[in-house]
Amino acid sequence: MTRIKAVRRPGAGRPTREQALQRHDQLLDSALDLFLDKGFEQATIEAIAASVGMTKRTVYARYADKAALFRATVQRAIERLIVPADALLSVECAEFEATLAAIAWLRVGQVMTPTGLKLQRIINTESYRFPEIFTMAFEQGARPVIEFLAGLLRRETAAGRLSVADPSRAATVFMSMVVSGPVRIIVSGHRLTRDEIEERMQFAIRLFLDGARVRRERREPDGGP
Repeated sequence: MTRIKAVRRPGAGRPTREQALQRHDQLLDSALDLFLDKGFEQATIEAIAASVGMTKRTVYARYADKAALFRATVQRAIERLIVPADALLSVECAEFEATLAAIAWLRVGQVMTPTGLKLQRIINTESYRFPEIFTMAFEQGARPVIEFLAGLLRRETAAGRLSVADPSRAATVFMSMVVSGPVRIIVSGHRLTRDEIEERMQFAIRLFLDGARVRRERREPDGGP
């Protein structure tokens, strides 16, 4: 009689690397929701782990404490909202005002996503406890856009179409004028239609450009008879 050997499956029961990465993403997604819902103090490692079918021990094997998990959660949310360099380059067009509007929509559009809203609300509520998360969001999310915009303002100034003495500061002011207003309203829970956002942004863009354009000296008419 032929004996049939049992076939042993290598690594049976162990998740693949891809599955492990997916589980980790689920952990961070769930942690973001619970930190937002409960706040940092009230959210527990036990509840976060249970929400994705993990044990507290599994989470602690990766993160030393709740603060480390919180920072990793925020970092992942920031990474998901970074505007790629090629996306910035793609918005340039012949009309400078239209280019500015497209840049503004890139940032406002991010905040309107579920992850964007959660991230902004967590930064608003927890940055007093974790000031580094505000810096993380600015350095990775806002600064590249500001630097790109500053380059455009520098170019327009060199071409004589604008007169901007400090392009970097002007780019920061632009983001505050054009983007921060709609973002604050959206994050606060008030619904704005796309047309309402567009109207607010266009008003702010025109105001910004009116202040940035080259001033022509007025020549007084010659006196005399």
